Order: sequence, then structure tokens, then C-alpha cells
Amino acid sequence: MNVTEAVAARVSIRAFRPDPVPGALVREILELAHRAPSGGNLQPWRVHALAGPVLEDFKARVAANMAGEEPEYDVYPPDLWDPYRTHRFQGGEDLYATIGIPREDKPARLRQLFKNTQLFGAPVGLFFSLDRRLGKPQWGDVGMYMQTVMLLAVERGLATCAQEFWARYPKTFGDFVSLPEGHMLFSGMALGYADDEAPINSLRTRRAPFEDWAVMSGFD
Repeated sequence: MNVTEAVAARVSIRAFRPDPVPGALVREILELAHRAPSGGNLQPWRVHALAGPVLEDFKARVAANMAGEEPEYDVYPPDLWDPYRTHRFQGGEDLYATIGIPREDKPARLRQLFKNTQLFGAPVGLFFSLDRRLGKPQWGDVGMYMQTVMLLAVERGLATCAQEFWARYPKTFGDFVSLPEGHMLFSGMALGYADDEAPINSLRTRRAPFEDWAVMSGFD
């Protein structure tokens, strides 16, 4: 598989098989991804990989606190405007359509939201943090590291789902892993083998046409 194929194949998976992922394979992916770029070579990312009984313990603690905590940041700006609002709305509608949940069925949508706390059944949870004294540019660096992880996972037959949802649980996570003082949880990621029979995994989110977001000038 080449890079182009991995980019095309990567999707956010929301139903995983329970098959364990070998620790050596997880470490290989995380170490290779460390070649991701970062401004000034700061390498700001810190990663906690949880699996097995440790992950089950963590998920149980989160499930006991569905209300969440004061989030580290707003995942989306308040009063989101177009075209971003439409992109988000379409993505949500298309997602729930794959599992037959109409907009008015709030309890069913909340049950689906709850699956975030269980990493959608993935056997591995990856959690990305950084020193909160670092700036927004370093948040971008962590994002590039995460994308590299996701593409390497695809190459190895694995699937992922990046989850900024975990910004809702900074204290629970920080206490659980003894996160150093002054570090913030940026995002989580489910990692494992996709359940290809799950209807929700048929989702392929729409993408705006090239002309909507790019301008090319000075080319032949």
C-alpha cells in the first residue's frame, strides 16, 4: 500500500472487532510516527497507549461520569457558521442514517454518543497530550503526529477514529495516568480492527469540491 492508497482508505471507524492488537505493533506505529514534522523540532506530543484490563478500568471510570468535566477547549466554535455548520450537520445526518436513527430520537443519539466513552469497542485507546504552556502551533504539530499514526495504522490493516470527545474528561484521564502537572489532554484515538459488518462503518463523509477551498495561481 502506498501513501495515496492509505489516504484514500482512511476513514473514522465507529465499530471495532474485539481482537487484540499486539503491543509490539502499536509501539512500531507510534515510533515510526515520531518522524512527523513539528515546528522547531519541538516534538510536543506525549502519548499514552492503553489496552487490556488497564483500558477496561479506565472506560469504567469514564462510564460512571457521563456528565463529563470542564472541557480543555471548545471542539467547535460557538455559533458555528457556514460552510462549516453545513459540513458538520451533513456529517452527523449521514452518520445517523447508517444506523437508522432519526434526528428526533434524542435517546438513541445519546446512546450512540456514549459509545465514544467505550472507544467504539476498540481494544486500544491512544491518548495525546502536551504541555499546556505550548501554543496553538504545537496543537497543530500534535495533529500531524496523529495523522501519521492513522496512515501507518491503515497500512498495517488497522483502523482508527480520532476523538476530540476526550477533551471532556481531562481530570479523569489525568488522574488515571498520573499526567504531569501542567500537561493537557488534547485528543484520544480508538485503534483496532474494523468490524466490516457494522452498518455505521459504511459512512464516507462528503467532501467539498476543490474550487470551494483552494486557489491555484501562476501555473501553466
